[in-house]
Amino acid sequence: MTLADIHSPADLKRLTTSQLQPLADELRSYIIETLSTHPGHLASSLGTVELTVALHYLFNTPDDRLIWDVGHQAYSHKILTGRYDQFPTIRTYGGISGFPKMAESEYDAFGTGHSSTSISAALGMAVASRLQGNTSRRHIAVIGDGSMTGGQAFEALNNVGLSKANILVILNDNGISIDRAVGGLNNNLTRITSSRRYNRLKEQVWQKLDTGDGIRRHSISFFQRLTHTAKTIALGNTNLFEALGIRYFGPVDGHDIPAMVDILTRLRELGGPMLLHVVTRKGRGLTQAERNPIAYHAPGHFDAHTGEQIAHSTQGQPLRYQDVFGHTIIELAHQNPAIVGITPAMLTGCSLNMMQQEMPERVFDVGIAEQHAVTFAAGLAAQGMVPFCNIYSSFAQRAYDQVIHDVALQGLPVVLCLDRAGLVGDDGPTHHGAFDLASLRPVPGLTICAPSSDHELRRMMYTAQLPGHGPVVIRYPRGASVNAQWQCKLEAIEIGKGRQLRQGSDVAILALGHPANDALAAANELQATGLSAAVYDMRFLKPLDTQLLDHIAAAGYRRIITVEDGVRLGGFGEAVAEYFVEEHPAEVDKIRILAIPDEFITHGSVPQLKHDCRIDRQAILDAARI
Repeated sequence: MTLADIHSPADLKRLTTSQLQPLADELRSYIIETLSTHPGHLASSLGTVELTVALHYLFNTPDDRLIWDVGHQAYSHKILTGRYDQFPTIRTYGGISGFPKMAESEYDAFGTGHSSTSISAALGMAVASRLQGNTSRRHIAVIGDGSMTGGQAFEALNNVGLSKANILVILNDNGISIDRAVGGLNNNLTRITSSRRYNRLKEQVWQKLDTGDGIRRHSISFFQRLTHTAKTIALGNTNLFEALGIRYFGPVDGHDIPAMVDILTRLRELGGPMLLHVVTRKGRGLTQAERNPIAYHAPGHFDAHTGEQIAHSTQGQPLRYQDVFGHTIIELAHQNPAIVGITPAMLTGCSLNMMQQEMPERVFDVGIAEQHAVTFAAGLAAQGMVPFCNIYSSFAQRAYDQVIHDVALQGLPVVLCLDRAGLVGDDGPTHHGAFDLASLRPVPGLTICAPSSDHELRRMMYTAQLPGHGPVVIRYPRGASVNAQWQCKLEAIEIGKGRQLRQGSDVAILALGHPANDALAAANELQATGLSAAVYDMRFLKPLDTQLLDHIAAAGYRRIITVEDGVRLGGFGEAVAEYFVEEHPAEVDKIRILAIPDEFITHGSVPQLKHDCRIDRQAILDAARI
């Protein structure tokens, strides 16, 4: 039986154990071949091939609930659950999602994309099954060691231990999330993994209690006490998970299918909360990915045979916004010794790795812990530092309370840089930075700005670190900025002041952030058809430049168009409309708001999604011509 013959886990169960590894090898090759031309999250999924095969081989999915944390590691799962033929469409417009998605398959028990959620979801399902009288269903949460640094995972583990629910947490320990895993938990896992005394004692315990048909049920309580004692002796302290009331098993080699089948078969017969510690290698099976799992987390196009990434020339192209941030914070940090950089596990993604290489003592990767990142920044600011806390816009949603309570309420000068704002493309609705403008706009005391170019990003960063401004939010998109020469003089801009980019008399286009470039392109095209369009780069959502709005209202434009890459409800366009309702009601009918509609936006290329959302150049042209 070949991989193409596997249409569901039921087909997988017809194989013998000895046939599973050849299938896993074929599965790994298929992932490599496909992702070489259809880019996606490569290294994580290569590391979980054998684990995925073993899980679907032994458990009765989809009745048994299998939840994949984040979802970077779930490509094998998708292929084995009826999506073999669709796999080449992954992360493309109209194709399958790059993350587990409940609406896509009954095997995707819970939608993921953000980290540290799987244990909470699995526990909820386990409790629901118990309340519904289903005592045979198993609930499995697969969580990476990077995701285990997230606070929600610990909150869930604490509850799991108290619940006594039938839940198996599989800790996929590969020593890395996207960047290298950090923190005390990672050190503890490494210590457990490398303990020869513990592993020797564990094996002796299994041999004593194994009759050949599994663990004798009457020996379970003895087994629990004995293994807990063995772990304490071997490690010199109490195992973290055991202390929470969760039975700990492992570590086991996650690439050894017979060993995985053996231990999962045994654990399948046990009840209550358990954690299996599985050691894997991110990028397994592709030499370059194993050597450099950070670069091959999502490598783009690469040669499937050699593994070499296919470079695309960027000579003469604008720098990415994230890299402009990385270079600029170093420049600012040399001028201002109070500046520090903070990121929740996105060191390379947000380009703070540049600053870390030059001044490592002033950069803090706090792990996948957005809440902690923001309050940590607040603590630094309370002691006179100037923290630049860089979080992807979508992930910053997880720290909303901390932004309000710990930063804004206290007026602390934290600079919150929201990378990947707006539509991010192939990662889809879990990663689009659509809600930051609308969610942060009501918060008192925040300054919220969005650069229309790399030069503007540098000026906003410079302005934000000057004394007396309080908390500042700077949000900018994924991808290339505007100017081939991104360097410009670092100089302050006036808080709450926009600027006119282009004069015109018929139509006014008001843009916030990078969409100003689409506005300029549309204005130039309108000029060729006889329509004169003015373009305003508003720069700030809060405080809004009401003087500039007064000027626009008095100018006699026949149409006023606002454009933004955030949701319409509560966003920039509605802020402008609200001001006109109060101050210039006669002009309200002229306003047309272009923004992301009230729905979750699918995955696809950014141009395609902008077109669907009606916030691209063509949408501006259409609004102006009505």
